Amino acid sequence: MSGALTRYRLIAYVVGVVLILLMVIGMPLKYLFDQAVVVETIGPAHGFLYMVYLVAVFDLARRANWSLGRILAIMLAGTVPFVSFYAERVVSRWAGVQPRTEPDKVFTG
Repeated sequence: MSGALTRYRLIAYVVGVVLILLMVIGMPLKYLFDQAVVVETIGPAHGFLYMVYLVAVFDLARRANWSLGRILAIMLAGTVPFVSFYAERVVSRWAGVQPRTEPDKVFTG
């Protein structure tokens, strides 16, 4: 499970950063300044990386024997800016990598 967790953590960070770039830089450029080049470049990249993220979540979930609700919550975390970073921390705690500091209220299942 260690390899699956490492792959998940890496792709969660990458998807999170690319999504933030898309939302913070690309969308304002497109809708405020009529410059769509960033969205046209980063948008498809995020789409591809999100598919890789889904595969990594599924692989980790299969190995960790997660419930369907937990799997879906973590899969959706890659669609909202900054949430993939939080989900990565929660998943790391579930795997015993990081000490638990407060109860999980969002991603339980």
